[in-house]
Amino acid sequence: MKKQLLLFAFSALALTSCSDDDIQGYEMDMMKGDWKISKREVISGKDDKTVISTYTPTGCEAKNNTYFGTDYSTAFTSYSGVGASCNVNGFSSGTYSYDTDTKNLVINYNNDSPRKYQIVILTSSEMRIKQMYDNIDQNGDLVPDAEYVSYKR
Repeated sequence: MKKQLLLFAFSALALTSCSDDDIQGYEMDMMKGDWKISKREVISGKDDKTVISTYTPTGCEAKNNTYFGTDYSTAFTSYSGVGASCNVNGFSSGTYSYDTDTKNLVINYNNDSPRKYQIVILTSSEMRIKQMYDNIDQNGDLVPDAEYVSYKR
């Protein structure tokens, strides 16, 4: 009887320790590092599916990157130039917050207002976010459309 009770106690402990407590750390670990924009899409706010426009960065702009740290730090570096001659054009740093339940990401660069996004896809090599601020109607249906930004490593 004591062995069964002890086995039950260890089983209960093992099951409770497998909760979702570390999802935040796991997702932040996937998010950490440098990300480059692979494309920007404006999607209809009416059905959240219809692509209104797509933009793929080229040239020096394709080198732009966003960094996320596990210490809630973030930075954006932009490049400009012609051909292979690309130089840093701008740099912004700040902090971010991330909620694993709602998938809300709020980026707050220094000297800027907080910008809210929702993470739609997050893997170790791909991230797609939906802009949740300053969305406007771009296709004339009187419903604000959303910009989605896809990142790759």
